[in-house]
Amino acid sequence: MGRGRVQMKRIENPVHRQVTFCKRRAGLLKKAKELSVLCDAEIGVVIFSAHGKLYELATKGTMQELIERYGKYTGGPPADEPMVEPMQDAKKEIEMLKQEIEILQKGLRYMFGGGCEYMSLNELLVLEKHLEIWINHIRSTKMDIMFQEIQMLRNKGS
Repeated sequence: MGRGRVQMKRIENPVHRQVTFCKRRAGLLKKAKELSVLCDAEIGVVIFSAHGKLYELATKGTMQELIERYGKYTGGPPADEPMVEPMQDAKKEIEMLKQEIEILQKGLRYMFGGGCEYMSLNELLVLEKHLEIWINHIRSTKMDIMFQEIQMLRNKGS
């Protein structure tokens, strides 16, 4: 007897979702390898998990070579042309994030009395902005949980 079709919708339970992701990822990569062997095809698969982890498969050569070849066929930038601008943008963003992390860590030490560091007005404004974002996120999460509990109580009452 065959298995029934799985309904294509997001799996709500995070544990079940992770297990399904691992099994299906393994199956997809296996099928890609089989197709490559059977048909002598050059195949590349790139997968990012929900947690941002990268999984990749390049059946012949490296993924970089495959991406460069893909770029040639689709009219992308030549592989030998340096990608200076994206690198500079990434470096600027990294530097900005490092500064933001430093400010937030300094703010945490300041709030919990771990240091006598002086915070500038700009640093305090950035910290205030992040605290407001966190408070709004916490309120939203609290409301979601309360709504779920109300729904559960209504379902039990029915």
